Amino acid sequence: MPFTRNAIGFDDSDVVRVATSSVSVYSSPSDKANITGTWYKDDLVHIYEQIVADEPEYNRIWYRVWGGYMHRARLQKVKTLLNPPLSALPEGQRMLAEVTVPFVRPWRRTSAGWQDTLEFRLYYESVYWVEEVVSDGPDGEPWYRVWDDLAGTYFVPARFLRPIPVEELNPINPEITDKHIDVNLTTQHLSAYENGKIVFQTSISSGIPYGKTATSVGKFRIDPKTPTKHMGNGNLFAGADDYELPGVPWTSFFTGDGQAFHGTYWHDNFGAPMSHGCLNMRTNEAKWIFRWSSPGYFVNQLLDATDAKSREVHGNGTAVEVHY
Repeated sequence: MPFTRNAIGFDDSDVVRVATSSVSVYSSPSDKANITGTWYKDDLVHIYEQIVADEPEYNRIWYRVWGGYMHRARLQKVKTLLNPPLSALPEGQRMLAEVTVPFVRPWRRTSAGWQDTLEFRLYYESVYWVEEVVSDGPDGEPWYRVWDDLAGTYFVPARFLRPIPVEELNPINPEITDKHIDVNLTTQHLSAYENGKIVFQTSISSGIPYGKTATSVGKFRIDPKTPTKHMGNGNLFAGADDYELPGVPWTSFFTGDGQAFHGTYWHDNFGAPMSHGCLNMRTNEAKWIFRWSSPGYFVNQLLDATDAKSREVHGNGTAVEVHY
């Protein structure tokens, strides 16, 4: 990506990333209008204006872009925020960090040297465990060695990742024990309750119905939770269109077959079923659920964890009811 080495804090606040194979541009904010252009996977598109249109009813937001209008369903709002690299990690510890640029391609390092052979990308707002600071990456700048629960380790320029302070993940209202989450698949709506009163509401995207991708219905409990999860096959050489989702953030599992609440960086179509069974959420909202629900996740107790299981927190967590 064309970022200068010394640019710290630059903010592209009116840009979206195409998060699917292609997205059409229309002459007016309607999918019945004439198509005037097409943008492709990972293209970055400048937004001139946000429009509230008549359709689709559940997601009426369109963006005015060069040549027309794009619906936001398969677009991700992104920023370019560069970070001062850490000089080192605390001895024997690691840290959580989130990607703060639209995307970055990781590298490997072998006995033969640095290799730019990995095909997949790490996307804005995805989260990873950082294991080491390398002072002299392939560009001579600091890079981080990142641990991936499926793909092993790889390296990323340090300026593209923001270390997440431990206090940013402190549990929300841990003293309240009467909490539960209600998910209505008909309305694609989530409500969180404390002592019988709603304290949080939002739209979600559940599994695509009728088949293996449908979200399970019933009463569950959150168990386990992990701040980052690689979903897919763990293929280091996966292409851009493969089902490979590294660094899925703020994952709170609620069924034994892997369905979870989690952040989502591959669409902005909340209010419609979109997933393989999980409950897709906006990343900041999934982070709130992660912090608010039990079992409590105390990051400072897990900084020296050595394997995937020990980086999860287990327990008989917050009650979840999923229904139509």
